[in-house]
Amino acid sequence: MSKILELREKRAKAWDAAKAFLDTKRGGDGLLSAEDTSTYDKMEADVVALGKEIERLERQSVIDAELSKATSNPITNTPSKCTEEKTGRASAEYKRSFWNAMRTRAGEGLDPVVKNALQIGTDTEGGYLVPDEFERNLVEALEEENIFRRLANVITTSSGDRKIPVVASKGTASWIDEEGTIPESDDSFGQVSIGAYKLGTLIKVSEELLNDSVFNLESYISREFARRIGNKEEESFFGGDGSGKPTGILAATGGAQLGVTTAGATAIALDEVLDLFYSLKAPYRNKAVFVMNDSTVKAIRKLKDSQGQYLWQPSIQAGTPDTILNRPLYTSAYVPAIAAAAKTVAFGDFSYYWVADRQGRVFKRLNELYAATGQVGFIATQRVDGKLILPEAVKVLQQKAS
Repeated sequence: MSKILELREKRAKAWDAAKAFLDTKRGGDGLLSAEDTSTYDKMEADVVALGKEIERLERQSVIDAELSKATSNPITNTPSKCTEEKTGRASAEYKRSFWNAMRTRAGEGLDPVVKNALQIGTDTEGGYLVPDEFERNLVEALEEENIFRRLANVITTSSGDRKIPVVASKGTASWIDEEGTIPESDDSFGQVSIGAYKLGTLIKVSEELLNDSVFNLESYISREFARRIGNKEEESFFGGDGSGKPTGILAATGGAQLGVTTAGATAIALDEVLDLFYSLKAPYRNKAVFVMNDSTVKAIRKLKDSQGQYLWQPSIQAGTPDTILNRPLYTSAYVPAIAAAAKTVAFGDFSYYWVADRQGRVFKRLNELYAATGQVGFIATQRVDGKLILPEAVKVLQQKAS
């Protein structure tokens, strides 16, 4: 952790030096010469590189902490007391049988006891539902891979659509005359329905690697599933149109409300960031965050407020994000870069975006499809949906159309 703090302090100093250089080299027109621009770009690139290294080290520390956990729990209870035995897909028997089935060709090497144990988690498509503990590991891995899940409200549904009641309009109070009649003023309610779209991926593993007892099949599949599913999820949570996939924050219909349209197609001004900030109602600003592309952050780094303070401020505390206008900043490759008509910045309380996981992720082993190449396929699927429940809770900045 000391290395991370050291790099954070180094990045803060590098940013201070870059700001000082920018302030001293700007001409009367507020612009830099070609030579000074090249120097500043190099200084800013160093700040970005340090930020990326900090992110890598933080992810590494999380993985190290996970791997350093004890593989078994110490015995703390007295011999006269027995621990509660888990049942169903949470049982040790089911977990052991599940991974035996993943390593073994269907019907080969599975005794009747193992097959009987797996009946608990057989799904309608012939695969096996992931054991409960492993499923929780997958969700944790998805959160590491997918920044949207850290910001959104994630719920679990068992079956069918989830109906979410939403207040469409609120009643009001009225001034009335003495002995006058109090007028009725009721709240009106609507509802948002969240379903489940199927998302899947195919993983291939060589038979030699699969039969190697040293190869950690559980860890490999969990990591690959998280990477592939996490990336595709995040892409849809931002840009999905609701057709066969979730409805994203940036969707034209069902997405966030438009807060600001920029005056230029390829630039963002200070006042436009401030207008976006204040276009969001004050109650939502308390928990609001900025989300944008890395390239957009680069453009905003040069902007100052009325007190001469730069809008972007680097974080010097481990585990906390950088800020813009004292609100947390997150980046995603799935938010469009600055271009004509693009929605480049989202600002709001992302907890009003609901992600619905249909309980039970399914694995299926394919024995024959890749037999000619000495490989075994694994299909991993999950059902998920996402929608912004209150569009006014998130505002977007859109570039002017060319």
